[in-house]
Amino acid sequence: VQLVESGGGLVQPGGSLTLSCLASGFPFSSNAMNWYRQAPGKGRDWVATITSDGGTTNYADSVKGRFTISRDNRKQTVDLSMNSLNPEDTAVYYCNVFYWRYERDFWGQGTQVTVSS
Repeated sequence: VQLVESGGGLVQPGGSLTLSCLASGFPFSSNAMNWYRQAPGKGRDWVATITSDGGTTNYADSVKGRFTISRDNRKQTVDLSMNSLNPEDTAVYYCNVFYWRYERDFWGQGTQVTVSS
């Protein structure tokens, strides 16, 4: 299982950014996918989930209405579009899957998002 995030960077408050996660090594179209984030000095927090067919999404209250999770099962990618970013969104963002075959979570290496003027 491999998850590779990209798209992080420095953005001004109020700006937008889209993260992407390229997945391989497991049946992508059969698994829900998640995004998490970890701010400096804090624990890793769940951000968003999308079901295997993309039909249902869920968001943490802190990002609801500003972030959108989406997926492309042909490309085996899951994206996180982030709008109206504020400094509290500064964190390392991780792509995640709980793969039932091994009954464990798999994580990408993370991508840094910094919101600052």
